[in-house]
Amino acid sequence: MDPSVIGARLGTAALQPLVRKLLVADGPGAGVVERPVRLTGWLSFRGEKKRLSEKDLHKLASELVRRAVEPLPSSDRPAPDETAATAHALTFTLHALGDLDMDDVQAVELGEDKLARCLKEKVPASIFLFLSQDAVVLHDAVLRVACRHILHFFTQRSAFVARTLVEQTRRQGLIRSDMSTLLDRVPGVGSRDADFEARYAQQLIRRHSELTIYGLDLRHAREWQLDTAYISLETETRQGPAVPVPTERILAGRDRVLLRGLAGSGKTTLLQWLAVSTAREKLPDELGALRGRIPFVLPLRTLARGTLPRPAEFLSAVGFPLTEPVGWAERVLTAGRGLLLVDGVDEVPHDMREAARQWLHQLIASFPERNLWLVTTRPSAVQDDWLQTDMFEELSLMPMTEEDIAAFIRRWHAAARAGDEPAQALLTAVRTKPDLGHLAVNPLMCGLLCALHRERHGFLPEDRKELYDAALAMLLERRDLERGMHRPGDLRIGKEPQIALLQRIAHWMVRNDRSEMGRDDAHAVLAEHLPSMTHLNADAESVLRHLLDRSGVLRQPTADTVDFIHRTFQDYLAAKAIVEARDFPWLENNADNSQWEDVIRMAVAHGRPDERARILRGLVPVLGDTLPHEETSPGRPQLRFQRSRTSAATKPTRGRRLPLRRVLLARSCLDHAPEVDSVLQESIMLLTRDLLPPGNPGAARRLAEYGGANVIAMLPGPDHLDEDQAEACVITATRLASNAAIAYLTGFRTHPSLAVRRQLAWSWHRFDCSAYADEIISHLPEDNELYFTAASTEHLRALRAMGGRARIQILGTHHPGDLASHLSPEPLTHLWLREGYTTVFRSMNWLARFPHLHTLVLPKPPHPLDAHTIPDSVQVVFAHRDDPEPLEP
Repeated sequence: MDPSVIGARLGTAALQPLVRKLLVADGPGAGVVERPVRLTGWLSFRGEKKRLSEKDLHKLASELVRRAVEPLPSSDRPAPDETAATAHALTFTLHALGDLDMDDVQAVELGEDKLARCLKEKVPASIFLFLSQDAVVLHDAVLRVACRHILHFFTQRSAFVARTLVEQTRRQGLIRSDMSTLLDRVPGVGSRDADFEARYAQQLIRRHSELTIYGLDLRHAREWQLDTAYISLETETRQGPAVPVPTERILAGRDRVLLRGLAGSGKTTLLQWLAVSTAREKLPDELGALRGRIPFVLPLRTLARGTLPRPAEFLSAVGFPLTEPVGWAERVLTAGRGLLLVDGVDEVPHDMREAARQWLHQLIASFPERNLWLVTTRPSAVQDDWLQTDMFEELSLMPMTEEDIAAFIRRWHAAARAGDEPAQALLTAVRTKPDLGHLAVNPLMCGLLCALHRERHGFLPEDRKELYDAALAMLLERRDLERGMHRPGDLRIGKEPQIALLQRIAHWMVRNDRSEMGRDDAHAVLAEHLPSMTHLNADAESVLRHLLDRSGVLRQPTADTVDFIHRTFQDYLAAKAIVEARDFPWLENNADNSQWEDVIRMAVAHGRPDERARILRGLVPVLGDTLPHEETSPGRPQLRFQRSRTSAATKPTRGRRLPLRRVLLARSCLDHAPEVDSVLQESIMLLTRDLLPPGNPGAARRLAEYGGANVIAMLPGPDHLDEDQAEACVITATRLASNAAIAYLTGFRTHPSLAVRRQLAWSWHRFDCSAYADEIISHLPEDNELYFTAASTEHLRALRAMGGRARIQILGTHHPGDLASHLSPEPLTHLWLREGYTTVFRSMNWLARFPHLHTLVLPKPPHPLDAHTIPDSVQVVFAHRDDPEPLEP
């Protein structure tokens, strides 16, 4: 049995109600005690509050194991005798809770894994001797989930947080007392250090509480208040399986961290925020490890201008206008009170990075105890094990989520006092236009979009090429210039030469059907092109290193490969190179390959009018007026057309066949072409006349399959569509499942056609649950026939948050406990269990929770269940899969 299979399929929601039975419920006055509560005080099978007998505990353990086993595939389920043996062992392990000599606060500090290990250690080893390896794996998995819910139960108690804070305060008081005693032994030092640290904290807050935004074409002030600018992002571990870690917890349980992140991903902002939060001494619980620490913000680009400093020189090296007491920094670090925030290894000249590593190594060797170290770098600047000898854990900043992007845009406009309306307009544009969404991957790029949006009074470039030109100008030129990164003797490459070099790399990747290339290949491509750049006096290795370290566009994901920070930059640059090289036959030969469609669109954007016409004729070789006619075939959908003899329309006849994908691609290319021959443009528009809007569900599905995400921009709105066309358009959009699709579908939320609203309700499972719930589901009007479809417990919780619905359709297999817990009891009148219910639904007693339920719909043919457990007020109806029709067409 694979532990990962159990971990992935273990239904924690199904186990939670059972685990709670192990613990006593809150009684009158619960939580008033001053100190943490011993574990035995919470157990329902021990002590004065005993409610469960030994037999009851065994039954509960057996049920926990049964519910854990049920969701597993049949190939992974243990034999019945192994299941019984696992339940027997779990009974002993859970009973050991009463033998632990700890309180609830101490248990929570342990965490679920250590608590589970403590429990197993309390059980005689003979209990596990007769278990198979699979049974041990199952036992441990169920035990960990049980421990997780037990600890969650403790943290939800009304007085737990208060007691925890009291305990922390007591411990901090002891630490402060010990420090005071130590400092008192050195006359005058303690008071001088304390006074200086207070002044240093205020100066640090003033210096770092504002954030400068570099590289933005704004005529306005570019200073943000850090509290407004900072948003919490996520990192992920690099060693072993990737585990997400919020930036607030980056130093929780970690003394030394090397944080990798792309240009503009928020590394410097994070360090500033940590420093200011620590200096203010107003730290949330997740930053508890920083309490009482002294932050040192050490930007390496500043320090590397001279000899790397000793601790006594930290403040003077970064230009702090304070004179510290003699020996103060060494005393802070010796006491283990330092928070050392070392920013920008990549901003140190390459030949000085080894010296920087040795500098860090010597500092850590001199002050090894309890100090916290956070070092940042771009991913390609240093190798994976750069700080391994000093036991640094490596983490990487992840791209911004949709929620992060929304928060950033709102905060940017708040800081600029630009108002809510422009922020919402930009947010809508980012969600609905794929090009903008692809760019908004980190704070730097989000800032660019905000700046352009404001400077142009809400009108972002409709021209995709102009948008990417602005992004590249910022990344390749302006940002480093404004940050003062260039020094005498440094290699400097202007924007246009960098673009030319990056084009060659992108062109190689596209021509060789790659999204990354070997570092040696990149080196060779640059070496071949550099002789033509006579003004650039540098070898290929230096140029490649410069592009990786400074361009912000190219990165090195592994020691031997390079790629672009986002595929859109690769496509954009490759298209420019293809047009300049007049590599048009390659575009025509690869037009049926969906992964290169963006390259073709961008080539149309880069080309001159005659070049655009050549590309488009390569896609659909039409001359003059054409009339399309859709054909169905066992293979891919095609169009046939003929050239008319006159300008008048003629009936479609047999002619050359055109793949549907190429026609739709040509149509989408028109949106990226500033100028196209009018006859050619009219011909392409005519080819898609009978495709948009789609006329039936089959055509709608083919349109989504072959047109891709760009079809959304071609679909007409709900006005002037008949019901069949409206339904077909909704089918196409719901199959594309993007933010742009959600924005398009908002126009159909109150459509009078029930078929349209059924398609909207059915398609929830294809989209992000919360976004679709907010924009679509919550706006669908209820009527006597519309069922709201829930495919997961997340959907059920979202419906409950909306107040519930009268008619709900359940997809997939759910445990009765999940439905009873998450369905709103009052409004529910019709419940449709579509499939899979027979594996878990024997008794229907749980239906009694819903007082107004009167119709239960089950799939045909009927399956055996205990009819006596169905409430008399509930009528059972058996329905075919397509009867009635709240189904996917």
